[in-house]
Amino acid sequence: MNQLKVAAVALFALALTACSGIGSSVPGPSHVSQNQTMTVNHGLDLSHAHVMRTRFSQAPAINPNVALTYGGGAVEKKAKIYVVFWGFNVSGSDPSGEQTYLTAFLTGVGGSPWMNVDHQYYQIVGGIHQKIQNKTGMLLGTWVDSTNPVPSSPTDSQVQAEAGKLEAHFGFLRDASYVVATPHGHNINGFGTQFCAYHQATSQGGHIIAYTNLPYMTDAGASCGQNFINPGSGGLLDGVSIVEGHELSESQTDPQPFSGWNSSQGEIGDLCAWLSPPAGDITLSTGTFAVQGLWTNAHSRCSINGI
Repeated sequence: MNQLKVAAVALFALALTACSGIGSSVPGPSHVSQNQTMTVNHGLDLSHAHVMRTRFSQAPAINPNVALTYGGGAVEKKAKIYVVFWGFNVSGSDPSGEQTYLTAFLTGVGGSPWMNVDHQYYQIVGGIHQKIQNKTGMLLGTWVDSTNPVPSSPTDSQVQAEAGKLEAHFGFLRDASYVVATPHGHNINGFGTQFCAYHQATSQGGHIIAYTNLPYMTDAGASCGQNFINPGSGGLLDGVSIVEGHELSESQTDPQPFSGWNSSQGEIGDLCAWLSPPAGDITLSTGTFAVQGLWTNAHSRCSINGI
C-alpha cells in the first residue's frame, strides 16, 4: 500500500471551509482511497496535510478516467505567493543556490502557460463560478528570517509557527500561499524518504492560511527530483521547481485540504507526479525551469503547456 497520502478529517475540513466563508458543505473523506493514507513515523502528525511522494516510492495506479471533483471549499482565486527563507545563511547554508533559483522561478511563473492549467478550476460563491486567475506578479515578497533560529529537524508545529511569522511580516491575504523554505541540513523528519514536501492550512494571527513546508531539495538528491529532467550538473536544482511547482498548484486548487479539487488518487499534482513525459523544462522571463505536468480535466491528461 502506498503510505504517502493522508486521509482527510472531515470535521477539520468543514471548520476550515467555514472560516473561509466559501461553500456551505464539504463532503466527507469517503472519496479518498487507501492509496492516500500515510503511516505517521518520527512522531510526525500530518493528518490534515497533503504530501508529495518521493520519486522512487510506489506510485498509485492511475485510472485513465479519473477527474478532479470540487468539494465546495475555497481556491486561491487571486493567487499570490510569499516565501520565507528560514535561517538561510544564518542557521544553515545554501550550497546549491536554492534561494536564488526558487525566487527566479516564482517571480516568473505567474501568467505562464504551465500555470494556466490551474485556471480551469474554480470556487462557487453565491452560485457564481470564480476561476483561479493566472496573472503575472504572483510572488509578492521573500524574506530571510534571521530572528528565529531554525532547528536541525523542525517539527510541523514549528513550520506552522514560522508560516505565521511570514504572514505577520507581509500581512494576510486569503489567496496567498505562504511557503516556508528551510536551509541545507535543517529538514523535517521524513523528508526524502516519506515525502518531498507538503501543504496544508493552519490558523495563524486569527486567520486561516495555506502554507507549504519546502525542505532543502538537494539534500534528498534524486529522491526529490535532482537531475530528473536535466542530467548532470544542469539538473542539480530540477527538484526545487518540480516540487515547489507541485505544491504551488495544489495550494491554489486545494488550499484547505481536502475541501477544494481532489480525486480518489490525489490532487492536480499527484496525478502527474514523476511522470516523464510530460514533465520537462519551461522557459519563463526569469529563466528555464524544470516542472512536472499538471492534471487538466478539460483534456483528461497531464500537461505542461496549458489547458
